[in-house]
Amino acid sequence: MSKGIFVVGTGTDIGKTYVTGLLLKYVREMGYGATYFKAALSGAIKDKNGSLIPRDAVEVLSVAGLEEDTDFLVPYIYETEVSPHLASQIEGNPVNLKTVKEAYEKVSRKYDYIVMEGSGGIVCPIRYEGKDDENNIMLEDIIKYLDLDVILIADAGLGTINSIVTTVEYLKNRNIHVCGIIMNNYKDELMENDNIKMVEDLCDVPVIAKVYQNDKNLLPDVDVDELISYFK
Repeated sequence: MSKGIFVVGTGTDIGKTYVTGLLLKYVREMGYGATYFKAALSGAIKDKNGSLIPRDAVEVLSVAGLEEDTDFLVPYIYETEVSPHLASQIEGNPVNLKTVKEAYEKVSRKYDYIVMEGSGGIVCPIRYEGKDDENNIMLEDIIKYLDLDVILIADAGLGTINSIVTTVEYLKNRNIHVCGIIMNNYKDELMENDNIKMVEDLCDVPVIAKVYQNDKNLLPDVDVDELISYFK
């Protein structure tokens, strides 16, 4: 069985999918047999034959230079561009944890390492049947069910201290380990560098990479062996 890492964003539209692609590309270029996986993806588009194309998965595979069947890597695909819990209420086919794990295990038999992308921020409902329903699934439930650690993607700019600290504390309170933080849209400015210092001091979690806008490669501040050690 392979080892995996779970990529969480501090919120929507912070570049999590793009950075996930750069992370996967870096690991593969260092000679590791790695792939992408996502439990539930919404906002897919239909091709001319009516089949759903999972855009996030296509973007990651393109950035990473990996050719693979996206249906193999994403067990739940929805067209409606909302949280997966609402998409499944609209379209049917709600997420089942057992199905996600079975799909993950199939992928793990083909690849040595899996970079798994989450949906939205950490407080993202994946399935919701009503208050206190035993079938409800939050994003954190998938992370814990697969027993993975986390890399957190955040925007480097204004407001990121609050977003990062609250996300890290939420994860720690649920006994989910955060290995490192990647800052996206980095410009090497005073405020951004202070943001890095502050979140490292407040969270005791290292910033392992800084991604400039339109970067084509991930240049981490840790070597690949340390990065690979985050996978479990």
